[in-house]
Amino acid sequence: MNVLLIGGSKNVGYYAAQRLLANNSTVTFLLRNKSSFENDEIMKPYIASRKARIVEGDALKEADVQRAWDAAASAKDGHVDLMLFTVGGTGTFSLTKGLVLDTADLCTRCMLNVLRTMPRTSPQPKIILVSAAGLTKSSHASLPLALKPMYSYLIASPHLDKLGMERAIAHSAGWKWEEGEPEPKANILPDGWRDRLPEPGTLKSVLVLRPAMFTDGKCKADEIKANGGKNKGYRVSEQDLRSSYTISRRDVAHFIVEDAIAHWYNWEGKLIRMAY
Repeated sequence: MNVLLIGGSKNVGYYAAQRLLANNSTVTFLLRNKSSFENDEIMKPYIASRKARIVEGDALKEADVQRAWDAAASAKDGHVDLMLFTVGGTGTFSLTKGLVLDTADLCTRCMLNVLRTMPRTSPQPKIILVSAAGLTKSSHASLPLALKPMYSYLIASPHLDKLGMERAIAHSAGWKWEEGEPEPKANILPDGWRDRLPEPGTLKSVLVLRPAMFTDGKCKADEIKANGGKNKGYRVSEQDLRSSYTISRRDVAHFIVEDAIAHWYNWEGKLIRMAY
């Protein structure tokens, strides 16, 4: 499989890349710092063999995203099989606003650049987008009571960004925007954001993941399998999950590679929730 990975220097994207590379995929990373893996003993052999390829650039810049698509396509007969998007931002803490992103529309703007530059080939590249639980009114209502203040205050700003990112995907996929859900704010999706995006309903091969709150724990699915178990240790559903407290980044990566990609026919065109 030939993969373009945006947001893969760490966390879910990085763990998914390890699995993809172990499965003999070729992964092209768009990284702001080309030396991100310089001292990474896991990545070094893949970089040396050109199975892992690095494009230095910033997904906030449309021209850099175009270069990443082109570089990934050059790895396999001009076709990219999968674009995995796991961008997440950093920020500062405010007593009045909680976590405030350094770039308020980071995920949204990066996704707009991805959609505007993606190749209009057939078959379409598969797109897997890692979002978050609790973004919409209905999703927030299903959160455990203990987590609602955190989602409403501490991480409200990053979630406004992820909501804009999902809105862009919903537009091109032709998905109905959730009833009663307002449009993202103008500082996230300004006037004209639909310009040059794929036409509504033309983006068919897409999966959006809404994981519960991340932990940096071990991959439960791997541990269960190693002990002879058959379940994965986490839940996935098209409906909002009750008692959805956490999920490890490694288990999200496990689902992406071992289930979503491996059984794409089960997940294509869906919005999936994940939690323990």
